[in-house]
Order: sequence, then structure tokens, then C-alpha cells
Amino acid sequence: MKRIETGIEGVDKITGGFPEGRSVLITGNAGSGKTIFGLQFAKKSCEQGFKTVYITTEEDSNDLYTQAEAFGWDLHKLNENGTLSFVELASIRARVTEAEMSIDIEAMKGNFSKFINDIPEDTQTVIIDNIGSYTAKLTPYEFRDRFDLLIYELKQRNITTLVILDSATSKEFNEIALFSVYGAFKLMKRENPYTGRRERVMDIVKMRSTKTPTQFITYEIDANGIKIVSGVELDSEE
Repeated sequence: MKRIETGIEGVDKITGGFPEGRSVLITGNAGSGKTIFGLQFAKKSCEQGFKTVYITTEEDSNDLYTQAEAFGWDLHKLNENGTLSFVELASIRARVTEAEMSIDIEAMKGNFSKFINDIPEDTQTVIIDNIGSYTAKLTPYEFRDRFDLLIYELKQRNITTLVILDSATSKEFNEIALFSVYGAFKLMKRENPYTGRRERVMDIVKMRSTKTPTQFITYEIDANGIKIVSGVELDSEE
């Protein structure tokens, strides 16, 4: 299966990249680097020549441009040459009037098809950051039904997708989402029991048809984005 590089060297060394035409889930608490992971992947995807769409449900594109600039990533250039585009669903929600709000909430409840409808036909890579805004009041059954359909439709269109799920939503629906996606990463912050220092670690929860480490992988967020600092040569499993 053809792979797409993520732009995170250690992750690409371990997994070979994300499988083309499949979906990968990213979960993690605040400050773990979920959006940075998404932006880093979007940038690398564009550099590999893939038409990329970044769907943001909470921030506008200006916020994302600013975050990217902090790492020296010129997303404006990628946008201008047509390889990267943003779909800002947060601004759409913000413009809904109070009179329309009650109707809109029900219309948006679990309406994951909104993501599909906003993706141009020639899109090859998508980042959805994040689906938590569309899960309010969903039952586990409703979430699985809608999430399964989203992943199926993305696969049918052969779109390589990174789906970001916030920590609050992942507590309720993470186990359900894991069954649908091809791969899954969990980003965490913890205290190192040996040094007593806070550190960031990622767990490659699953990646089908791929040998992956059984232990946590330590990573940092430096001036160049996410960087793996240890754990690449660990024992692995399929």
C-alpha cells in the first residue's frame, strides 16, 4: 500500500507514513500538539503534490496561519499555488442568528456529511480539526453510525484523512472511533517517573498492516514542529 509522509521524521520511520486513501485518528488533551500535528501533515502532504484541504471547526484560517508561521511554515504560499485550502466551519456556526440557533443545532448534530460536502472533488488529503463540535448530544450508537459513514465515504473517494478528536469527546467516543479508522495516535503529557519532569509522549494505538512500537514514544514541540526524540527503535507489534 502506498504511503504518504507525515512530515514527522520519527513517525515516518516507524510507520512508513499514512496509508493512502485511509483515515487516521489523532486524540489528545489540550496542549499535546494535535493541531500542530495536523498542520505539519498538511504542509508535508502539499509538498508531496497532494491537493489538501484543512477543515477547521473551532479556529479560523488566520489563527492557523499564525500557528504555522511560528514554525517557519509558509501556508500562504501553499494556499496561493492551489495545493492547500481551508474550510472554516467555525465561522459558519458563529454567523447563525439566535433565532436560527435551535434549528441549526439539531441540523448540525452528528452531521458529519457536512465535511464531505465541503471537500472539492479533486481533493486527495484532508485534515478534520476537529469533529468534537459535531458530536453534542449524540448517543454512542448515533456516533458510530455517522462516523462509520464518514470514514466509508472518505475511503470511497480515496482521500487520505487525518481526523482530530478533542480530549472531552474522545473520552466518550474514542473506543467506538477506533474500530472505524485504519490507524490511531494518542498524544499525551505526563510526568516522567525517572526524571520527575513533564514530557510529551505518543502512543501509536493501531496502524493496520504495520509494525508499531509497544511503548510510548517521546516527542517534543520545537521551532520546527513536532520532533520524535526517543522510542523509534523499540520492540514493535503488527
